[in-house]
Amino acid sequence: MKLTPIELMRVRTGDRLERLPVCGYHRSLFAIIALAFFFDNLDLAMMTYLLGSIRTEFGLTAAQAGMLGSASFVGMGIGALSSGILADRFGRKPVFQVSMIIWGVGSYLCSTADTPQALAAYRLLLGLGMGMELPLAQTLMSEFIPARQRGKYLALMDGNWPIAFIGAGLMSYYVLNAYTWRTMFLLGAIPALFLFVVRRYVPESPRWLESKGRHDQASAIVDRIEQRVMRGLKLAALPEVAPALANAEPEVSGIRVLWSSEYRGRTFTVWGLWFFALLGFYGLNTWIGALLQQSGMDVTKSVLYTVYISIGGIPGFLCAAVAVEHWGRKPACVATLVGGACAVFFYGKVAGSAADTTWLFLSGGLMQFFMFGMWAVLYTYTPELYPTRARASGCGLASTVGRVGSLLGPTLVGLVLPVAGQAGVFLLGALCFLSAAAIVAKFGIETRGRALESIAE
Repeated sequence: MKLTPIELMRVRTGDRLERLPVCGYHRSLFAIIALAFFFDNLDLAMMTYLLGSIRTEFGLTAAQAGMLGSASFVGMGIGALSSGILADRFGRKPVFQVSMIIWGVGSYLCSTADTPQALAAYRLLLGLGMGMELPLAQTLMSEFIPARQRGKYLALMDGNWPIAFIGAGLMSYYVLNAYTWRTMFLLGAIPALFLFVVRRYVPESPRWLESKGRHDQASAIVDRIEQRVMRGLKLAALPEVAPALANAEPEVSGIRVLWSSEYRGRTFTVWGLWFFALLGFYGLNTWIGALLQQSGMDVTKSVLYTVYISIGGIPGFLCAAVAVEHWGRKPACVATLVGGACAVFFYGKVAGSAADTTWLFLSGGLMQFFMFGMWAVLYTYTPELYPTRARASGCGLASTVGRVGSLLGPTLVGLVLPVAGQAGVFLLGALCFLSAAAIVAKFGIETRGRALESIAE
C-alpha cells in the first residue's frame, strides 16, 4: 500500500526511519560521524601522553600537574551542557559544526602556550569544543539508526576512543622523539577541517525537526533517505509503515523535561553513572604515563607502554558492542564496571614498580578492556533514556556531570598519590567503578531493541 501525502504527514518520522533496512547509507553516515568523534577523542587522549613532558618543562608539582590535566574537563562540562541545550533549541547539525571549529582553534592555541597558565586557559577552550561535540555525536547517531542495530552502532562509534587513544600514543612516541608536546597540539588542530565533510553529508535529524513541528522538512529528509536506501539495496519498494496519528509533542522541551516526574529518576541514575565512571577513568588514565615515569620508565618508553595496554580496549569495545544487543544495556553496563573495578585493583597491585613489564602489560590491558568497554555501553545507553525534545539536553547534562568527575579525578590523584602511593590511587579508581555499577544495578532501566519513541512513552 502506497501512502498518500496526507497519510505520510500522519506517520511519525521515527516509524519511517525504524522500518528501513540498515544498509550502506547508515554505514556511511556512521563513518562520517564516527570519524569526527575520533578526531575529537584524539585531542582528548593527548594529555595522557604529554602530561609528563609538560610537568617536567614547567617544573610543576603533582597537584599542579593534576589541576592542569583537569583544565580541559572544566571546558568540557560547560560545552556539554551548552551544546545539549542549544542542539535541542536550534538543531543538532549546526551546533555539531561549531563544536569542531572551537576545538580546532583551541588545539592550535595550546601549541603556542609558553606558560602553564596560558596552557590551562587554552585547554579549557579546547575542552569546550570537545565537550560540545561528544554528546551531539551520540545524539545524532541514535536518531538515525533503527532500534534493532542502534546499540551496536553506538557502541562501535565510541569504540574509536581506544583507537584514538592508541593513535595519540603512537603520534606522541614519534613526535616527542624529534619535537615537543607543542607539535602534538598543532597536529591535533588540523582535523577540524573535517567539518566541511560533516556540513555536506550529514543531514539535520528529522526526528528533531518533527519535534519542533517542522513536519515538511522532516518528511523531505526522510524521503531522500528512503530513496538512497532503495537505490543502495536495489529495492522496488520499502516495507510498509502504518499511518497512525502520533501523539502531540508536549510544549515542554529541553532541560525542563529532565526534571519532570517521568524522567527525574532516569536523570539522577545517569548522572551518578557518568560522575563515578568518569572520575575513575580520567583520574587513572590522565596519570598513567606520569605514574610510569615516576616508577622509573623514561618518557618515550612510558608512552609506548601506555599504547600497548590500550590495545586491550579494542576487544573491549567490540565485546561491549555485542553485549549491549545480546545481554541488554543494563547488564552490559554493570558487567563492564564491575570488571573494570576488579582489573583496576589488580593493576594497582603490580604498578608500584615498572620492573616486571609482562605483568604490567597484561594487567594494564585487562584494565583497559573493561574501561573502554564501559565507554561503549555508556554512549549507547544515555541517548536512549530521553525523548527527542530533550535528548541532546539529557546527553549534554549527563556529560557535564561526568566532566565534574573528570575534573576532580586527575586532581584527586595528584592529592592521593603523595599520601597513599600508587596502590591508593588505583583503589580510588576501583571504588568509583563499583559505585557506578551499584547505581545502575539498583535504578537503571532496560532499553534494548525498543524504538526511541517507545522508550520515551
